[in-house]
Amino acid sequence: MGFMDELVLSIICLVAFFGMAGGALMGPVLPSMVEPLNTSREAVGWVLGVYTISTALFMVLLGVVTDRIGRKKVLIPCLLINGVAGLAGYFAPNLPILLVFRFIQGIGIAGMVPVVMTMIGELYDGLERVHAMGIMSMTTAVGSVSAPFIGGTLAVFGWNYSFLFYGLTIPLAFIAMLVLPETMNMKANPEQRTGFKKMFMSLKDIRVAYTVFLSFAVFFLLYTIVIYVPFILKDNFGFTSQGAGLALGVEGASVVIFASQAKRLASKYPKYTILGIGFTLLGIAVVGMSGVNSIPLVFMLLLVFGVGFGMVQPLLNALITQVAPDDEMGSVVSLFNTMKYVGQTAAPAVLGVILLNSNLAVVFITSSLLGFCVAISTFIMRHKIYTTDT
Repeated sequence: MGFMDELVLSIICLVAFFGMAGGALMGPVLPSMVEPLNTSREAVGWVLGVYTISTALFMVLLGVVTDRIGRKKVLIPCLLINGVAGLAGYFAPNLPILLVFRFIQGIGIAGMVPVVMTMIGELYDGLERVHAMGIMSMTTAVGSVSAPFIGGTLAVFGWNYSFLFYGLTIPLAFIAMLVLPETMNMKANPEQRTGFKKMFMSLKDIRVAYTVFLSFAVFFLLYTIVIYVPFILKDNFGFTSQGAGLALGVEGASVVIFASQAKRLASKYPKYTILGIGFTLLGIAVVGMSGVNSIPLVFMLLLVFGVGFGMVQPLLNALITQVAPDDEMGSVVSLFNTMKYVGQTAAPAVLGVILLNSNLAVVFITSSLLGFCVAISTFIMRHKIYTTDT
């Protein structure tokens, strides 16, 4: 790659970093918000939930829009929206107003990761595309390592200081406007560009539909960890927000290590095997959290979760660009990413109700069932879904 190619890929990866780090940043801060915002631990989970609802609602819409008007015309405004609404959260006087800002912020996030994934698909071919997608996966994995620590560290100064981090996407928007090329073929006939009907018709392909579902499942499990492990660390072991963020960073570190091996694993083992083992590890880590009685055990389970996530997520990102029709890639990738946020939204919605009527142990056991069921499904459906040649 030449200098400009490397610069373009660096900007794309920065966008992906902020897009992925946006939710994880707040995880360790949630316990610190309960008292200042005069709310409950069940309600404060919606600081993440409403953000992901908004993202899920707008991501599919923006996916169709970007297939019609271009990538940059969606990406740049979304970076600005994310930054401005994120900064506004710093000034929120109560939970309802904060949730309004988070909803607006979710609109910005909706047009970030899917657009840059699509741009990689259009900028690179063959092994260069695999290489670029691998670097982006590493970047998002680094985000999962650093974001909880950054959020927890900023929360030492006050519960709202973590929102200042989002403002960095404002200067990034202007840099992206100057550096990134428009990758979509703007000469294509507008009538041939993807619409909602054509996008959803792609789900008739079982490979597309199943990959989209797996995207939901892995992020439901991730946000079980992100939202509820900090409460275990605070209630049972006296961790601060910063300490909880550092603990979640351990999970992210193992993601980085195993994400870097994704290409090698995929070249040696069938895809369904990697997915099945990965989801099994996710289930084991989540169910283990239901009975933790020591800090070393918490860290061990976070490491196991990171290994499973590092096996699953990079492979899914690559698979969706392989199984999506070429002329619908932007919209299908957006649908795929939408299900990540649906999973993030469903976690506090479903598990919050369970927590109201039981305890954290039941929350983790319930969530783990999804991981184990998905692991079993990958082997049951292996001949219909992925082969080593996919």
